[in-house]
Amino acid sequence: MTNIISNVIDFRAYAVEQPGSENVKPAREYIRELKAQIGKPKPLLGTELPWPGFGRDFRFRPGEVTLWAGVNGHGKSLMTGLIALDQLCLGQSVCVASMEMKPHDTINRMLRQYTGTDPDDEFMQHSDDAAGLLRQLYDDFDVLSSGLWIYDQLGVVDSVTMQGVARYCAKTLKIKHLVIDNLMKCVKGSDDYNAQKDFVGQLFSIARDYGMHIHLVHHIRKLDNEMRVPDKMDIKGAGEITDTVDNVAVVWRNKTDQEKRKDSDPDAVINICKQRNGGGWEGKIGLFYDSQTQQFTRSRGEQIDWARRMSW
Repeated sequence: MTNIISNVIDFRAYAVEQPGSENVKPAREYIRELKAQIGKPKPLLGTELPWPGFGRDFRFRPGEVTLWAGVNGHGKSLMTGLIALDQLCLGQSVCVASMEMKPHDTINRMLRQYTGTDPDDEFMQHSDDAAGLLRQLYDDFDVLSSGLWIYDQLGVVDSVTMQGVARYCAKTLKIKHLVIDNLMKCVKGSDDYNAQKDFVGQLFSIARDYGMHIHLVHHIRKLDNEMRVPDKMDIKGAGEITDTVDNVAVVWRNKTDQEKRKDSDPDAVINICKQRNGGGWEGKIGLFYDSQTQQFTRSRGEQIDWARRMSW
């Protein structure tokens, strides 16, 4: 059963962590750990992307913040929803804080990506046979979504409250991944660069302190040419945003007319244009989009094998 986080909780009580002495440690503790690691292969920390071949290039490591940026309509929310679904399949707990979608819509979209069936299709709602199938799909997804939490808030939420939500998810619920969609719903004014910088800095500290991975959705500036794959220099707001986060992934959709495209031309690209850790790999990942399943895959006509992704 999907879990709902509502505003009946006093999130401001979680907004500021009381300072303590537990983080002040002698350097010799770390030196002992470093000596113990000599000669041992470094473990691959975190979870991988849904697509094979990138397991060593890029991972969602505990204690990091990934900024997901893109032009309006290029699929940032679809992409982060797919990532959240994949993390559930990998046995990770996830909270989705979307200030632009109702919880029912968030769940229905994830169900569609999981099953390939659109729950909002009129036939599914009004055909007795289809309605029975839809109930079964909800039951199947209910098992998977036991690790899914949703913050039930539409519209604007102030940055202090969202910091409280993040700390509550990490500290009390022990959630491993938090998706915040999006930054501008948490900071007043698109030109308030100090507020943007401070909010992202607080998220960075919360992720680091509690070992949670935070996915933050944000916008990029209007492009003079939408055929160009944008990078981190195109991201709106304070430059400190991209400086602070650990990873930057820009989502771009190929808007070229289908008749002018080659079959090999991707429908979308994820431009990993910053990765602070894990070897620092950067590069572009070409993907194909299926409108029925709303999945992004590495090959046209392919579907993600969720059963194979499950590790629990």
